[in-house]
Amino acid sequence: MTTDMNRNETAISNTGSRKDRRAAPKIITQMFEQAGVKVNGPAPWDIQILDNAFFRKMFSTWELGIGESYMDGDWDCDRLDQFFHRVASIDLEQTVVGPAKIRFIVEMVRQKLMNLQSKRRAFQVGERHYDIGNDIFESMLDSNMMYSCGYWERAHTLEDAQLHKLQLICRKLELKPGERVLDIGCGWGGLARYAAKEYGVEVVGITVSKEQQKLAQKRCAGLPVTIELTDYRDLTGQFDKVVSVGMFEHVGPKNYTTYFNIVSDLLRPDGLFLLHTIGNFVTEKKTDAWIDKYIFPNGHLPSAKQIVTALEGRFLIEDWHNFGRDYDKTLMAWSEKFDEEWPRLQSRYDERFYRMWKYFLLSSAGFFRSGQGQLWQLVLSKRGRSDAYRSVRL
Repeated sequence: MTTDMNRNETAISNTGSRKDRRAAPKIITQMFEQAGVKVNGPAPWDIQILDNAFFRKMFSTWELGIGESYMDGDWDCDRLDQFFHRVASIDLEQTVVGPAKIRFIVEMVRQKLMNLQSKRRAFQVGERHYDIGNDIFESMLDSNMMYSCGYWERAHTLEDAQLHKLQLICRKLELKPGERVLDIGCGWGGLARYAAKEYGVEVVGITVSKEQQKLAQKRCAGLPVTIELTDYRDLTGQFDKVVSVGMFEHVGPKNYTTYFNIVSDLLRPDGLFLLHTIGNFVTEKKTDAWIDKYIFPNGHLPSAKQIVTALEGRFLIEDWHNFGRDYDKTLMAWSEKFDEEWPRLQSRYDERFYRMWKYFLLSSAGFFRSGQGQLWQLVLSKRGRSDAYRSVRL
């Protein structure tokens, strides 16, 4: 299957007339100008071309090409976050022409026909992203190792923003001593550890990453916390509260109904479910090809429409809280910490990895700054829950 896909990518890259390929620099330059970005311009968000191979790569495969050519050193930019803020703000993707447009169509068809987030594929994101090395994540995250958006309403540091996020989640869930809590996608155990220590609850956390499981077990030692390496579709039991932070992006539209049915079966009648997820301003038919290949394989950002459709008849929406702009601040803080720690890390990771990781963090910051990226916390309950719910904000 992978070989066939690679052949298809090569074929698509080689399509288009020589005239089209010669016109690529002019076409791409004009596209960027629509976003207020100049090729080789003086502004910090302007793109500096170091190798003209950039134009061929971008013209052939668009987001995959621009990302790979940055990793290859074909171009640079003083402020990648500002560059992507401008590009994302005008939905530049809608102007795609040439071979890249053909590739878009092929990818949309593939994602429509295939369940890229099937149970068979569930552990791929763990192996290819979360297992790359705990040292990377320890270097850029806060002391609780929260790899999700912080809450910056009254915070001035990354540490405080993530602590306030933990406090917000626990208060929204109305945690009480002795309750049994399920954490779907528990990461390195930051939320599980905090909830167990501060609220006296028992937590079962699940992850698809072996490295996350090992470190989470170590960090939660001595607490009523169990960390399991399993897919959400294999869960059984009953829980007073369920929480999922930054995992729903890996579920996929074809599985939303299954996901919410499973959570409903696991949650006790008077329980609460908090879903913390990145969202997309629009319903996308495809995933960013560069992100899919290098960062989060098989991921998909849900739209509000997709979530609401899947929730209908299953859960009541007690609260819907959007603080997407806080992800911009979070990502910029991660990027700054990653740069500070890079001298310690570079003996184990090469320059191409550094450029890949910076591109990931700063392009994502621009995505949220543009408003296309959202961050939602939903509090959900079953119909007939006896207690009235009151929304919580810190």
